[in-house]
Amino acid sequence: MLNNKKSPSLGTQDGKIIILSGPSGSGKTTLHKALLESPRLKEKLVKSISATTRPKRQGERDGRDYIFLTEKVFAKRITREYFLEWEKVFDNYYGTPKVQVLNLLKRGKNVLLCIDVKGAEYISQQFCQAIKIFIKPPSMIELRQRLKKRASETNESLESRLRVAKEELKKAKYYDHTIINGSLDKAKADLEELVVKILKIRQ
Repeated sequence: MLNNKKSPSLGTQDGKIIILSGPSGSGKTTLHKALLESPRLKEKLVKSISATTRPKRQGERDGRDYIFLTEKVFAKRITREYFLEWEKVFDNYYGTPKVQVLNLLKRGKNVLLCIDVKGAEYISQQFCQAIKIFIKPPSMIELRQRLKKRASETNESLESRLRVAKEELKKAKYYDHTIINGSLDKAKADLEELVVKILKIRQ
């Protein structure tokens, strides 16, 4: 069993870190992609590419969508302090490469992270300036329906994700901002306006 460890505080950097987080099925990955494609923000935000041990999905490319690693390689990189944070999410490991993020920050880039709730907690402990945005589903009923529509969940895994989601939703009060993703178009617009304000982009 791998165990996550907190790194010491990494101090002030030139760029900003913006974290999108929320339960599985909240739509954070879709909103993360929308921010990066926004005409107002695509020159202002840089994606941090996470590493994962989960299988590559159709259409995904190594180094563009994720850095795909075997569990053995992932474990070795943990011992070498390759990650700012890492976590086992259900059956797979995910982590944020340290050097990638630090280099972007030092170059004055604003780094956008899309990570789970525990990962967001570790990052905010290391970067006190990080802005945390919680993506919240309108209800647990809606969340259940979204997870069912994926058609990739067994009844057991669905219930497991929902149990975890209930605990993660309790952490929303510790975030700097919350976006309720009921209508995707509205959530995209609300999130974009929020990030424009955070980055102080002139309208």
